Amino acid sequence: MPSAPRAPRDPLTSPLTFRADLLKDQVVLISGAGSGIGKAIAIQCARLGARLAICGRKPEKLEATATILRNLGADVMVRPATIRDADDVNRLHAEVWERFGRLDHLVNNAGGQFPQAAIDYSVKGWNAVIDTNLNGSWYMMQAAARNWRDRGIPGSIVNIVTVVWRGMPGVAHTCAARAGVIYLSKTLAIEWAPLDIRVNCVAPGAIATEGMDVYSDEARRDMPRSNLMQRFGEATDIADAVTYLIGPSGGFMTGEVVVVDGGNQVWGDQWTIPRPDYFPG
Repeated sequence: MPSAPRAPRDPLTSPLTFRADLLKDQVVLISGAGSGIGKAIAIQCARLGARLAICGRKPEKLEATATILRNLGADVMVRPATIRDADDVNRLHAEVWERFGRLDHLVNNAGGQFPQAAIDYSVKGWNAVIDTNLNGSWYMMQAAARNWRDRGIPGSIVNIVTVVWRGMPGVAHTCAARAGVIYLSKTLAIEWAPLDIRVNCVAPGAIATEGMDVYSDEARRDMPRSNLMQRFGEATDIADAVTYLIGPSGGFMTGEVVVVDGGNQVWGDQWTIPRPDYFPG
């Protein structure tokens, strides 16, 4: 039987899973924080006492998030950025260090994709997704790690990926990019262990955010049926997983992927484009 309906948790007002001072005075850089999962992560970090640097492509969305964070009492730096541009990423990290004098955690959340049959991708469309979701994540990780290495201090990285293990028909480009991030993260966890830098991933399943708007009504209707709980997850579910990894609870975790998908990876398939007749529903 599907899970009983429940009221959505508001990232601003729902009871905290973690103690309120867990991240007190720590600095967290979050990409893609203007909406959706990134915004929920930023709100949770602010409620837990963190100081925040938030970046993304749309200044107006970042400023709206920043207003919420400041109303929670957080010290916030807003920096529009294009993570596809390695030089801009390096400037962003330099500005974070100049502003706060430290960086404790990087949460790589920025990314995007569009649903389309892979056979119809243009070169431009393919490259746009790979460049943002894979290359952009790498530029952010390398910039963070170099600053930690050069200062001789530890750090932690959490990459928001997706559930790639059963394939993702309709978004093959993001499946390829996120799989690359997952195995890049595992490799970096090994290389950067001597630097005391932890690297982990969180893989969300079908999460109810405005990011779902790129999909058709049919795809959004069918997505909850792709997991054992028969419903969408919430952005707060992902924020909790990220907090677990960057807090003391995750101190002995590196090279890991925390999957938050309602059981999708062990049961069901998820189509973001119309299912061909070849595959009965």
